[in-house]
Amino acid sequence: MALYLHNTLSRSRELFEPADPERVTMYVCGPTVYNLSHIGNARPPVVFDVLARVLRRSYQLVYARNITDVDDKINAAAKTENVEIGVVTARYFAAYLEDMAMLGVQLPDLAPRVTDHIPQIVNLIERLVAAGHAYEAEEHVLFSVASYPEYGHLSGRALDEMLAGARVDVAAYKRDPADFVLWKPSAEDVVGWASPWGRGRPGWHVECSAMVEVHFGETIDIHGGGQDLVFPHHENEIAQSTCVHAGRLFCRYWIHNGLIHVESEKMSKSVGNVLLLRDLLSEAPGEAVRLALLTAHYRQPLEWTPDVLAEAQQKLDRMYGALRAAGVSGVQQHGGADELPPASVVDALNDDLNTPRALAALFKLAREANRETDPERRSAIARSLRAGAGLLGLLEADPEAWFVDSAASAALAAAEIDTLVSRREQLRKEGDFAAADQIRSQLEKAGIVIEDSSAGSRWRRAR
Repeated sequence: MALYLHNTLSRSRELFEPADPERVTMYVCGPTVYNLSHIGNARPPVVFDVLARVLRRSYQLVYARNITDVDDKINAAAKTENVEIGVVTARYFAAYLEDMAMLGVQLPDLAPRVTDHIPQIVNLIERLVAAGHAYEAEEHVLFSVASYPEYGHLSGRALDEMLAGARVDVAAYKRDPADFVLWKPSAEDVVGWASPWGRGRPGWHVECSAMVEVHFGETIDIHGGGQDLVFPHHENEIAQSTCVHAGRLFCRYWIHNGLIHVESEKMSKSVGNVLLLRDLLSEAPGEAVRLALLTAHYRQPLEWTPDVLAEAQQKLDRMYGALRAAGVSGVQQHGGADELPPASVVDALNDDLNTPRALAALFKLAREANRETDPERRSAIARSLRAGAGLLGLLEADPEAWFVDSAASAALAAAEIDTLVSRREQLRKEGDFAAADQIRSQLEKAGIVIEDSSAGSRWRRAR
């Protein structure tokens, strides 16, 4: 089945046609490892994990997600702790991998680090200088935007407009305010490497161009990241990579996911609404967080509300319940399903990763499985449900374990449950059945089942 993707560069939906089906290349901008990840950091890896799963059904994919392990924010964190930058980056990269594993994000094929590519970065900058696309000024090396007339095509905006809406350092040594740094000097107390322009460190944008060149060559099929990277990061990548390769195409398809808004506001430290992924994972299973991230189309903003995780977990409960009722058990390994994914799910994902439509198809299958009375037919529908969900990285746990683990992750303490059950019994004796039912509902949402008998009420965790 044909895969269509929205290409940011052409601003249109295009049929995906890789240069070489035997080696499809995808590069996604990964984390800058100086702090714990927030929910906004989680959307790109989840979105591109789904795309990778879809691509692997038809192609030999090589997927790279880089690690930025030298950066001014990393330098500041290391200086505050009085440690080497490697101590900071190792800690937060390990945390990042733990968080991604909780979300069911599979490891990329390649995870290149900036600090492992300094010689290649220096070499790329040297070639840009030699070709007249970059210049040295006060120990800095800058890319000359004027040397690349196509600058701005990715974002589709005039240069003045782009500069007005971005944080661009307008330094006196720049020939043009839009020129951006390829190499900058390092003070004695800041990490640095030897170069033809003195001891220093790379600028942010040139790092990705160098790593793409090293691992994929001059042209890649797909480059991905968040919408906030379109300008300046990806615009600058196109400029320097195209120029260093004598005008040859850098990337065939540019894919960008929308940002996350917290109760209709853009998430930011200044607003104080940053939601750490670790905190959310303490409130709900990772699969619920993943489903929540997939409820909106990847190109659209995602509204994050206090109810989103509870709703996602309820949806997973219904789907896992359908699997359990049909006798489908065990853990699904990606690519190991006996059933082919249903056409309804595949068609939705081939339509520019339309995850809302794919999820709707899964919910419909769950309802069909629950209504089916023939055991064999019910089992077949449930297996199809699980195979389709696997393309979205969902329903990969054992259904029995899901109901135990997911309830425990958000469960009330036993003493709290005992208190609520006792209070419910008292309300029933007093004839206040509405209030008693409210307590039952509260406990059910926490995964607690109440069993009433002549001897009184007992509770158990849902299984």
